[in-house]
Amino acid sequence: MTAELVRGQNHPLSQSRLEVRISAGTPVAAAAALSDENGRIHGTEWVAHPGAPVQPGLEVSRQAAADHRLAVDLDAMTDAVHRVSVLLALPAANGGAGPARFGVVAAPFVAVTGLDGTEVASYTITGLEAETAVVALELYRRQGAWKVRAVGQGYAGGLAELFADQGLPEAVQLAGGIDEAVARGLARSVQAPPPRPADGDRSRQAAAPAVGPDQGAAPQVNTPDPAPSYGGQPVGGQGEGGPQPAYGSADPHAGTGGGPVNYSHPRRQTSAPPPPPPAAPPAQPGQQARPVAGDATGWSMEERLYNQVWGMFEDLARTTAAYRSAVDFAESRMDKELEQALSDPRSRIGGQGDAAREAARNRYAQLVDQARASLDRDVAQLVAEAEVVEPALPPAFARWDNPCWHAYRVPMEIPMALRLGDLRLPEAESIRIPMLLRLPLERGLWMDSGRTDALGGSFTDSHDMRRLAMETAVAHAARLLAVYPAGEFTVHVIDPAGSGAQALAPLTQTGVLAAPPAQGAAGVTEVLARLTQRVDLVQMALRGGAPDALPPGFDTSQQLLIVNDFPHGFDDRAVNQLRYLVDEGPSVGVHLMMVADREESAGYGPLLDPLWRSLLRLTAVPDDHLADPWVGHAWTYEPPVVPPDSQVLRQVLTQVAQARRTWNR
Repeated sequence: MTAELVRGQNHPLSQSRLEVRISAGTPVAAAAALSDENGRIHGTEWVAHPGAPVQPGLEVSRQAAADHRLAVDLDAMTDAVHRVSVLLALPAANGGAGPARFGVVAAPFVAVTGLDGTEVASYTITGLEAETAVVALELYRRQGAWKVRAVGQGYAGGLAELFADQGLPEAVQLAGGIDEAVARGLARSVQAPPPRPADGDRSRQAAAPAVGPDQGAAPQVNTPDPAPSYGGQPVGGQGEGGPQPAYGSADPHAGTGGGPVNYSHPRRQTSAPPPPPPAAPPAQPGQQARPVAGDATGWSMEERLYNQVWGMFEDLARTTAAYRSAVDFAESRMDKELEQALSDPRSRIGGQGDAAREAARNRYAQLVDQARASLDRDVAQLVAEAEVVEPALPPAFARWDNPCWHAYRVPMEIPMALRLGDLRLPEAESIRIPMLLRLPLERGLWMDSGRTDALGGSFTDSHDMRRLAMETAVAHAARLLAVYPAGEFTVHVIDPAGSGAQALAPLTQTGVLAAPPAQGAAGVTEVLARLTQRVDLVQMALRGGAPDALPPGFDTSQQLLIVNDFPHGFDDRAVNQLRYLVDEGPSVGVHLMMVADREESAGYGPLLDPLWRSLLRLTAVPDDHLADPWVGHAWTYEPPVVPPDSQVLRQVLTQVAQARRTWNR
């Protein structure tokens, strides 16, 4: 039973692995501070915040959002930690668009839950006025046991005053760093799509894409991206497809400080509305409407298809959740009826008990059959929709066997998203949903070359798994090269032992790599040093407000580093550089694709755990490791497969190489 706390009240915790769920009416930055028995924070490394989201036993969100999920592992806390304080703050670097104090927004709600979502304790933070930062609650150690206490202590001076009150000498610097990290997150965020309309409305709205098991799904806000353009795209993010509202050259409320005042309404769009989606032909009485490709809303056919694909994902997730819920209800009802029948001693003897048990089983079968019929009907409609949507997908969304690749031409613009494979559920084996990931990439990729039981143990040879993982990584890299305009995407490869030479042949033989694959310890050191220097230069240019001050001839394209056979050939310095690229690279256009077996890297200890959690795990064989944030389904991921003996991959890469040579002239 959930304990609804009031300020100052505490409640015991019986679990060590918990989630702290935060719901606010406006985007807030979430952080967590570790302190000793006296409530003192010993240093900035004792605070998990958007700029450093992972600390021992803690993981917070990387950006401001109206909903957060903080992961807490109390067993991973050191003996010096006696208190974990959950902190909330209004973003200071929000361009003046957000609220200035908590008193003008809805009261934040904080809940401590188990990993299964069961609430342990909750607290609604009321009575806030001028505060801009607040200690929501704290988890504290008392006599060897952990408890949660509702705090609700607010600070009008923001995070700087909050940290100073807890004895942190670097309070001002840490608060400034958090504001800067939140500003970067706001700059690269995209608008959270609206919810799915009623089933009768065929004009689907945009649906958020699926995420990995460790990937939070906090709603995001859409703000104008102030980051300069590198390689034709803003560093770290891309807005939603379609025109955005036209804002004036100066804030109409800011006087005459930045140019002529624009008195137009800030939310009035001057561009034309999107064209209506294709209409389905009228359906016969008693029959469902025939599906049409691109019948979702959007400013372009690409955006409509994108929204339609994720509408199909939502439909399959919901109908499967309804089926599973119905089966669970039928099982619980049968158990209850059997218990009632057996509770009477007279029914245990003779045919009366047998009849009661048979009746309960028949009702269970009837309920399950009804639920299965409803699921089959919905899946059949989705299969029919997939049959018309799949052939209409553009190359960035299409499978490798789609005929659109035979008419491929190097694009002039970056697409909205990229297809990384397919998703399916065990209850609906006949339908595959394309897994689309928004571009530019916001996190790196990890191709798992370890063993898996997904195919019944048919792949037991570790050599075969490494080969398949590298071939899949090459297919992903080829698709990324194919969907970017010429000269706007560069691929580097680290292959210390040269074991991936055969799988890398399509990239090396067509000449699309920036340089031959780096081998040996010297090659690893040179590539990592060059990319980390690039990240440092771009970050300094952005922070200094001088993006044009980059060195002449600086490569402004998006960068992808493929690392094969990790940790072979990597020393401690190289490992730290990899972690730096994973944390800081995506915001400035440097992305990482690791091809590795996590068990083989266990020799580095738990230091690499944050690295694996920061990457989106993909597999070379089907595996049910992806979970969606809506209903918690474990989706089976199927990697993209190039048809056997097909030359489509080399043909596409050859065109990319030719376009790059023409562009460099």
